[in-house]
Amino acid sequence: MLLDLSRLRGARERVERTWPATSFDSTDDFVVSSPVTFEADIHKDKQIYRIVGRAAATLELTCSRCVEPFRVPVEASFDLRYVPHSENTGLRAEGAPGEKLRGKGAHGESDEGQEVEEDDLTTAFYRDETIDLSELVREQFYLALPMKPLCAEACKGLCPQCGTNLNQGTCDCRPEWQDPRFEALKALKKE
Repeated sequence: MLLDLSRLRGARERVERTWPATSFDSTDDFVVSSPVTFEADIHKDKQIYRIVGRAAATLELTCSRCVEPFRVPVEASFDLRYVPHSENTGLRAEGAPGEKLRGKGAHGESDEGQEVEEDDLTTAFYRDETIDLSELVREQFYLALPMKPLCAEACKGLCPQCGTNLNQGTCDCRPEWQDPRFEALKALKKE
């Protein structure tokens, strides 16, 4: 899934690709469960490339309440800038696209403590005239994930005592949680 930048001839080119779900490794957070469609316009300005487009697929997530798998369609739009990695910049290029990279600033000072700017979040590096589109897509899917994945807004979750999925049935447990802070008051009441 590498994009060979040396094959791009014009200042602007359109790239459309479809990859099978099996092309993407599963992660702890999601599994790609449908083919991934990728559409992007690539703008070339000397050695700087701007990629504007979208990636879409269906992802399988785990519900944070009932721990059951469920599927959700995801469409992620992006606007990223890729610059060539240069050994003399002092920057690390191991990060994922969009990751803040550490190194020396333009005047040799360390960038520790500097404020992260919008360009820092949309700029990544490429090497050897190639951009790994699978990493770009994977990052966009991570960014599109909900903070707390739920199979349904009304998901009842699991019984805290026996672990029964309350969406599929009921249990005989009667949760009688008592606040330990009130134990002293209960002791006074008994006296």
